[in-house]
Amino acid sequence: MAAASICGRVNFIPTHIVSRGELNQHGSPTAARPLLFSRRNTLIRSELRDLDLYYGRNNEAIQASRSYSSSPFVMVASPAVTSLALSPKRSKKNVCLFFCEEMRNLAELIAMESDAIELRSIDWRNFEDGFPNLFISNAHGIRGQHVSFLASFSSPGVIFEQLSIIYALPRLFVSSFTVVLPFFPTGSYERMEEEGDVATAFTLARILSNIPISRGGPSSLVIFDIHALQERFYFGDNVLPCFESGMPLLKNRLQQLPDSDNISIAFPDDGSWKRFHKQLQHFPVIVCTKVREGDRRFVRLKEGDPKGRHVVIVDDFVQSGGTLIECQKVLAAHGAAKISAYVTHGIFPNKTWQRFKYDDGVSPDKGMRYFWITDSCPQTVNEVKGIPPFEVLSLAGSIADALQI
Repeated sequence: MAAASICGRVNFIPTHIVSRGELNQHGSPTAARPLLFSRRNTLIRSELRDLDLYYGRNNEAIQASRSYSSSPFVMVASPAVTSLALSPKRSKKNVCLFFCEEMRNLAELIAMESDAIELRSIDWRNFEDGFPNLFISNAHGIRGQHVSFLASFSSPGVIFEQLSIIYALPRLFVSSFTVVLPFFPTGSYERMEEEGDVATAFTLARILSNIPISRGGPSSLVIFDIHALQERFYFGDNVLPCFESGMPLLKNRLQQLPDSDNISIAFPDDGSWKRFHKQLQHFPVIVCTKVREGDRRFVRLKEGDPKGRHVVIVDDFVQSGGTLIECQKVLAAHGAAKISAYVTHGIFPNKTWQRFKYDDGVSPDKGMRYFWITDSCPQTVNEVKGIPPFEVLSLAGSIADALQI
């Protein structure tokens, strides 16, 4: 305990023991007894010759030791190790980032966020029968490295080839393995309303739960704004799901708007309110609800006042956009001055993004001032780039940070 109190956090290598009774009035030892159990007696004896000089330089340390220890003995550090500083701050880990072709642009943005991220390539080829013929370049070079794969399960046709890579990489003696799947595509199919329904969210979670364990342990899985938080329990113990959100990107963008002090957040239904209201609690809140009348569904205003406000509709994803458009009409009818929208995942199958027009100040029920999406769905990003009201908020910085966890 005396040694620990003197040395603090410095790596300590005792070379001899000095009794308190053997210290002179100046704090220097009059004699020293070599460690009988040490195998380095020759080195110890050579150090004894320099003790007077050494203790002259370190008299303050000896004096401090008297007040910190009640032990009759003092452990004296070797001059070779007294120059060691405290342990440095944890440095960033270097990451080898592989990616599917759809995610090339996002991967390049991620690499620009950090010098610790290095892009690696995969040869995506096919045999004549259409099955994938894949090759991981420089496979020996990633041994002992932290490895990640940026995936996009945009359609069932591309999942198999990416799963083949995901299952292969952790077997190459890598130090750790992380899959970044920004959009979990079957997240909204997590419920069974009648016997015979298949919850494909659970199916995909089971597939990803069987990723081989790397040398560092279970693989990590990074997902942004999964549809239902309880889906984390669909994953097995062989994978560690890490759920991130695009809401910080939205909040940062809203603060940049000239009317940032006049913004209200609208949720199209109770589900989206439960999902995101705590992350956006500093804004006035408006909640809409879906009402069924016969075979038709209508959106009604449940709470909040949109009159004169710039209202931003927030949800996790959009497909056809029907609910957002109905919500837009209700908000405009109740006096909203401007209407915008944000979704983390802009899926828009069959180019349904074309339903959303730009509001150039004429009428908020005819168009939107902004429609923000992230680059989690690269096909949509390529289609809407530069077309108002769409604006892309990149996940690159958030992913780069997640890779350092």
